Amino acid sequence: MFLPLGDRVLIRPLNKEQMTSAGIVLPDSAKKESQEGEIIAVGDGSLENGKKIDFNAVGLRPGVKVMYDKFGPDDIEINKEELKVAKFSQILGIVDQN
Repeated sequence: MFLPLGDRVLIRPLNKEQMTSAGIVLPDSAKKESQEGEIIAVGDGSLENGKKIDFNAVGLRPGVKVMYDKFGPDDIEINKEELKVAKFSQILGIVDQN
């Protein structure tokens, strides 16, 4: 298992099937990359300046769906699965769970 360090969060991008208004499913080459994902693991919240983020206090914990910055997170592969590692500042918000 991969455990992110500091203020980083491990995210599994959600693959949304993209379809046109006419009902045509778009091929992978025409799809936009999703900016929505599910948190798999969080770091301990340490920042370089010695401060700390309480991920639980802001609602970031495994299983929560989030939106993240399009160009910020790093791509990694674990067990042939494409994942993202994002800093706390690259998390845009929590997606409504309802």
